[in-house]
Amino acid sequence: MTLRSMRQAAASRRRPLLGAALVLAGAGATAGQAPPAPAEPWFEERAAALGIVFAHQSGRAASPGRYFMPEIMGPGVAVLDADGDGDLDLFFVQGGSLEGEAVAGSGHRLYRNRLRETGALAFVDVTATSGLQPCAYGMGVAAGDYDNDGRTDLYVTCVGSNQLWHNEGPGPDGNARFRDATAAAGADDPRWSVSATFFDYDRDGWLDLYVGNYLRFTAAGYQPCRTRAGEPDWCGPVASDAVPGRLLHNRRNGTFEDATEKSGLAARFGPGLGSRAFDFDGDGWLDLYVANDKTENQLWLNNSGNGTFRDEAPLTGCALSGEGQTQASMGVDAGDYDGDGDLDLAITNLNGEGIALYRIGGGLCEDVSAGSGLRGASLGTTGFGAAWLDVDGDGWLDWLAVNGAIKSIDEQRRRGEALPLRQPRQLFRNLGNGRFEDASARAGATFVTPEVSRGAAFGDLDDDGDPDVVVATVDGPARVFANRAGGGRAWMGVRLVTARGRDALGALVTIERVTGAPLVRQARADGSYASANDPRVLFGLGDGSAPRRLVVRWPSGRQEAFPPPASRRYTTLVEGSGTAP
Repeated sequence: MTLRSMRQAAASRRRPLLGAALVLAGAGATAGQAPPAPAEPWFEERAAALGIVFAHQSGRAASPGRYFMPEIMGPGVAVLDADGDGDLDLFFVQGGSLEGEAVAGSGHRLYRNRLRETGALAFVDVTATSGLQPCAYGMGVAAGDYDNDGRTDLYVTCVGSNQLWHNEGPGPDGNARFRDATAAAGADDPRWSVSATFFDYDRDGWLDLYVGNYLRFTAAGYQPCRTRAGEPDWCGPVASDAVPGRLLHNRRNGTFEDATEKSGLAARFGPGLGSRAFDFDGDGWLDLYVANDKTENQLWLNNSGNGTFRDEAPLTGCALSGEGQTQASMGVDAGDYDGDGDLDLAITNLNGEGIALYRIGGGLCEDVSAGSGLRGASLGTTGFGAAWLDVDGDGWLDWLAVNGAIKSIDEQRRRGEALPLRQPRQLFRNLGNGRFEDASARAGATFVTPEVSRGAAFGDLDDDGDPDVVVATVDGPARVFANRAGGGRAWMGVRLVTARGRDALGALVTIERVTGAPLVRQARADGSYASANDPRVLFGLGDGSAPRRLVVRWPSGRQEAFPPPASRRYTTLVEGSGTAP
């Protein structure tokens, strides 16, 4: 069975069910009905208990009354295996001061996961020996092995010069070591960068890099905006000019060349905040979606390997809302939420706009936000980091978003709060019929406690088969939400490795089952907001039909079939070791 025929089969089974009643495989409930209340919250916040003591420093204290916009737009966080031991480590981006003042505790932080050593999830701060140094003012991070040496590197976006940290491998103590390769690799961008994406757009086996830039900013020339009462406040994107993003093509020798102009990406741009690489049109080449703040979003379709892209967002219907309005977009992810084999887009937006959900099929985007249950429940929040993830392991992708305002909330300002931007995080459970229910209350009291959340990274930190969530907050502590919702359901984890020995970012994985529609997921580290995710693929199997085989479409274009790996564990699949599907 080809990938196209699998998608057609999935579509024929699933699409007629949208909007109708459906029994969820393994969920034990009819779609549209809430399952029994869990015995405990679905998430437990454990950062301090796990040894994570990182706190973001925005620099606001060093610049009182200035209301610099970058101070409330970061930070990001990365989930990655930095030392190559199979555990997911954590990297936190630090802010600093936009006026060059010394800020206590400033500097990025790297925490090593000791799961393999101790048998229990715990982290230790290994920043001191890592070689990592702060940039002028940190914003976000991308993770990917740009030189194919089998070690995951880091790209840190900043206000000012960015940083490319080459992973040198573990030292004698087993901790990861990094070297600043920015200048040598030609990977700098001196503007205000936020999100970034590693992806192999020309299918040569080497990761290229998209750097999303936001606004033109200098501390010396910045003037705060005003509230309706005339008090100083943070500005929105209309107060400054947007600057174009940058596409860096990998030369396959440890360096990059600027391909922004010749690729076509310089033709259109906005204040870029989120980016996500996936194959929109199913032609086997990775495309790029860019979420912009209050201007049209871009969908850069890959011109099948000639090194150029064309923006098809206006023609496909995913540049604007269904009402034809621009939206203030921040976080973005692509995932097959409706089980039809296509990766669908969801985007977090400004309060009053709500989450945008674009159902993709036939080369078009259909805005189904209003009828999905996502938009209405999110109108009162401003969303940043977000992802499709199967929180409860029932085989359906749920939606999780972390929130925080960018304009002062009047009630919080009147109470004299130092940072009056706090909003609760939200979790939406997929009911399997094209609709979602707001399950935030089931996620736990700590999960919904209002904070100014920005970056969010997603990954299975303890290898127990359900996705955990790491959140970075403005001028606040890091949060690690350990997932407790799986309930012992069957699951399968896969790490996909290219023929060159690195994580196969962009690979599409399909589980064919003995009965029932296939499950489709993508290996990715990008998406969300200013953050990097676990590149492994996690399938929640619910209590449904057993897998028959896996089909992988690699970023190189090759398709291979594999027998189903063992359940309740992670298995590594290497390109070239499967059979022709």
